[in-house]
Amino acid sequence: MRTTREGEAVMDAQRGRGGAEGDDDGAFLAAYDPRDFPAIAVTVDVVVLTLRQGRLRILLVERGGRPFQGAWALPGGFVRAGQESLDEAAARELAEETGLDATQLERVHLEQLGSYGDPGRDPRMPVVTVAYLAFAPDLPEARGGSDASAAAWIPVDGLRLGGGGRDGDPARGVAQDFARGFAVGDTPASVEPDAAGPRPPEQGPGHGIDGGDSVPRPDDAHAVPGSGALPLAFDHARIVADGLDRARAKLEYTPLATAFLGEEFTIVELRGVYEAIWGSPLHAGNFHRKVLSVPGFVESTGSTAARGGARGGPRARLYRAGDARLLHPALLRPDREDSVR
Repeated sequence: MRTTREGEAVMDAQRGRGGAEGDDDGAFLAAYDPRDFPAIAVTVDVVVLTLRQGRLRILLVERGGRPFQGAWALPGGFVRAGQESLDEAAARELAEETGLDATQLERVHLEQLGSYGDPGRDPRMPVVTVAYLAFAPDLPEARGGSDASAAAWIPVDGLRLGGGGRDGDPARGVAQDFARGFAVGDTPASVEPDAAGPRPPEQGPGHGIDGGDSVPRPDDAHAVPGSGALPLAFDHARIVADGLDRARAKLEYTPLATAFLGEEFTIVELRGVYEAIWGSPLHAGNFHRKVLSVPGFVESTGSTAARGGARGGPRARLYRAGDARLLHPALLRPDREDSVR
C-alpha cells in the first residue's frame, strides 16, 4: 500500500500521541495510591440446592470465626483479588464445602444471582458480595470448609416460611420470614449432619431423584437443632429468599429441572423435581402431557427403567434433556396457572 507524505505525517503524529499517552499512564499509575479511597472488599456467597432423599435441600455452614461466630450462613468467602474471577471464586467455595473435584463441578449449574452491597451488611468494613445460585444432582455429604465448624443440608420444606408478605407478594413474605429467622423441621432427623467422619458408600447407579443414601444421625454433635429459630448471618436471609424465588421461577420457562437429575430419567422423576421445588403436588397425567408437548424439553432414549412401578405394570420410558434453552409454552406453577386463566 502506498502512503502519501501527508498520510505519513498523520501517522507519525498519532504514534507520538500514543507514546505520550502511554508515558502519562505510567506516571499516573506510579503515583496512584489506592489508600486515597475508602477500602472495600468483594466476597462471593453461593445458594447451593440439591435433591436428597426426594427433598429440596440447601447447603448451610456454621461459621467458625467472627463475626457471627456459631451462626449459620451460606458457603462463601473473600475473592482472591488479582488471582481469580468471580466465577472461579464461587466454584472454589463450592468445591471446598462439597468436596467436588474439577470434573464433578462441570455438571453443576452455576449462575450469578445478584449483588448485595448495603453499607451495614458486614460489621467489619464495606463488603459487596456477589451471590451465585448452584444446583446439581447427587451432591455429596456437606462438609465444613477451612472457616466453617460444621455444614448441613437443610430441607427447604422444613423451613417455616409463612405466607405472602406486603401487598400479597409471596416473595416478600419469604424475605420477611427469613429476616426474623427460620425454624427447621420438628426433629433433628429432618436435617443431615455434616460429614466430619467417613462418608457412607456412594449410591449405586439408578434413576432416582435422591442425592445419596446416607441416614441422618440425630445424635451427631454437629446436627442442626430440630426446632427453634435459625437466624442467618449477614444478609444471607435475603439472598436465600432471592435464590429460592429464582429457582422456582426458572423451572417455569427453562429446562433447568433436568439439572437436578442424572443423564437419564423418567417423567415421574422429573415431576418429582417440580413438586419438591415448587412445594405442591402436580397432576401426573397433565404434567406428562405438558412436558412432552414442549419442543426440545426432553427426548426419549429409547430405553426403559430397570424396574417397573411400585404397583407393577410396564417399565417407564427413559428420557434425557433436550436442546431447548427456553420452554415454550412455559410450565406454570399451579397457583400462577390459575391466576392467568
